[in-house]
Amino acid sequence: MTAAVLFTADAPRTADVGPTDRADLGRDPAVALADQLYAAGAERVWALARPDRADALRAAGLTVVETVDLADDLRFTARLAVEASEPLLLCAGNLVANDSVLASLAAEPTGRSCALVAADRSYAGGSLGVRAERIRLVAVIPRADGGVPFLGALRIVPSDLGALAAAADRAAERVARGHDRDATELLLAELAAAGVGMSVSRVRLLYADRVTDVAGLAAGRAAAAAIDEDAVLLRLAVKEKDDFFATYAVSSWSPYLARWAARVGLSPTAVTMISLLLALVASAAFVVGSRPALVLGGVLLYLDFVLDCVDGQLARYTRRFSAFGGWLDTMADRTKEYLVYAGLAAGAVRSGLHGAWVLAVAAIALQTVRHMTDTWYGALHDEAVDRRAAAARRTSAAAVSGFRTGLAAIPRQRTRDGGPAPRAGLGDRLGRISNRVQHNTGSLAYWLKRIVVFPIGERWALIAVTAAVSNGRVALLAALTWASFAAAYTLVLRSLRSRAMRVPLMARVDLPVVRDDGPLVQRLLGAAGVRWGPVKFAGAAVLAAVGLVIAAATAGDADARWWLAGVAVGAVLAGLPAHAPHDGALDWLAPAALRAVEFLSAIGLGIAFGVPPPYVFALLFALALHFYDLTARMEKGIGPPALRRWTLGWDGRVAALLACAALGWAGAGMLLLAGYVLVVLAANAGLTWLRRPEAPAVPTTVVPSAGGLAPARGRGPEGPDR
Repeated sequence: MTAAVLFTADAPRTADVGPTDRADLGRDPAVALADQLYAAGAERVWALARPDRADALRAAGLTVVETVDLADDLRFTARLAVEASEPLLLCAGNLVANDSVLASLAAEPTGRSCALVAADRSYAGGSLGVRAERIRLVAVIPRADGGVPFLGALRIVPSDLGALAAAADRAAERVARGHDRDATELLLAELAAAGVGMSVSRVRLLYADRVTDVAGLAAGRAAAAAIDEDAVLLRLAVKEKDDFFATYAVSSWSPYLARWAARVGLSPTAVTMISLLLALVASAAFVVGSRPALVLGGVLLYLDFVLDCVDGQLARYTRRFSAFGGWLDTMADRTKEYLVYAGLAAGAVRSGLHGAWVLAVAAIALQTVRHMTDTWYGALHDEAVDRRAAAARRTSAAAVSGFRTGLAAIPRQRTRDGGPAPRAGLGDRLGRISNRVQHNTGSLAYWLKRIVVFPIGERWALIAVTAAVSNGRVALLAALTWASFAAAYTLVLRSLRSRAMRVPLMARVDLPVVRDDGPLVQRLLGAAGVRWGPVKFAGAAVLAAVGLVIAAATAGDADARWWLAGVAVGAVLAGLPAHAPHDGALDWLAPAALRAVEFLSAIGLGIAFGVPPPYVFALLFALALHFYDLTARMEKGIGPPALRRWTLGWDGRVAALLACAALGWAGAGMLLLAGYVLVVLAANAGLTWLRRPEAPAVPTTVVPSAGGLAPARGRGPEGPDR
């Protein structure tokens, strides 16, 4: 249940105009806002009204709480925040907006408290403005100092209700001392001053503004009525900054498919499942390997990507977000992609083309490790924004017409001894260049930057075209080549930028879960007491594993004991610093490095012991889904799986592979381990989702912040690289 508080003292009084004008204005603005809040999902709306207005609002059917002044409004808000257990909507009485504006605010899937803000500075708003980076609220400032207007509506998540109660009490004390200002602005300022991490919900294409009189009310309602909300919602269903192929080859028409899906009653989850089925058919076509089948597979792959976009567009269009939907979309996206790799490889082998399975194994390993770096770099970037906002709160304060905002312009950075800040390094300069390119939407540099990282749309397009005109082996080789370049490009640039950010991200997470350590590392290797260099040890283990793979591929017949020893040495190197502080600027790479160690160990053992590449692929496929399950759970705020220990940890699985290989069962061991991981994965999914069929719609990352869990990167119900 969601409750809402409507501060009616600011609402224009239509009773003060003549009967004719009152008829033209229509419903009382407080009544209209209450109806919008109910439509947005509030099950109860508390209208805070002065005694001279209370009876009229009661007669209109509102639940009215009589208050004598602004301080009384704030004290009631504090009491309600203490009693509430669900999200709370707060709305100024002089907001005029399309119905969908408040509905979108109420359904905002960030997992954070959220402020409704204008798209630019042209709005009237109130006396407060905000500055935001990505979707993070970085500063609350006077309008005179810039920023975009705050529009008088807040959504407070349950984890911040205690902070809201305290903020309302402080604001009431300020009002009692003579600071008679707007309630929602006072609350926003106090929440920001208290360090509550918040996001922003920008009004785009729809109408929302604050009015001061009946003339402004009439003009605002006319502006809102002139907008075709359904058409706008359809446009807003498309990601604001999508990738090149998705923008021009899919999103030009897929929103109409999303609207049709909504009208026939399809849910985003149903579209995801249809997309998964279509990918299975495409993969089967690739297995056939004939020219018509390859062309058909390419066409089906394109249609599958269309549906992959439609599920997210449908979720935004209908505002149907859920943690389960986000988790399922991530798992389905990766399942589809890797099944396509398998279909291409199997079809190439059926056509007499050798080496295709080797390419598929390399592609799944590279893409999984890349996705792990994407996840943690996104979390690193969000944490850096949070830290800049926290620095602004610590070092800045400003008076906004008699009350403290708690956030103002960030002063020039200085060193510890009080001198000027050091000159910006390469990472800082790269960050500024990247931000400029990102803001120059539609430019050549903007599109090149988005294309070069090889996102899912470009991957699907390349595979579909190369498979249709050539064969599965060429398609895999093309995808692997581009992905390798993209991985090197992003790894170098992100490493430089993360060194400039200097954010000890991994020091704030549950390391055993993030690293996927098992009992061998936690109880044996971790006991060695190595307290430094986790990413250095993991990097050395990756290099050792790469050397093992190269040696196994080129050495021919060799004593199997060397390969077993090599894998064991790499695992020990990676596991020694398990208990070390992961507070280095590059330690966010540790989870991806450990994934690479495990994958490369399996590949090296497979080559050394003559395991058929499809067996190796099957193991990597199961492990990849396990890793995506872990990251999707963290991103959606679900928590680790109940049977996490049963997955053995990366170290336990490597030890199991070593034991099977030593006994001469390398191939059988890989298949058995793959099946075991998939069974545990299915059991974990059942224990999670059968117990919570209505999981809350709060996709979040694992990174804690002052205001709770930081919002997830990406599009909520869609995959991480979409």
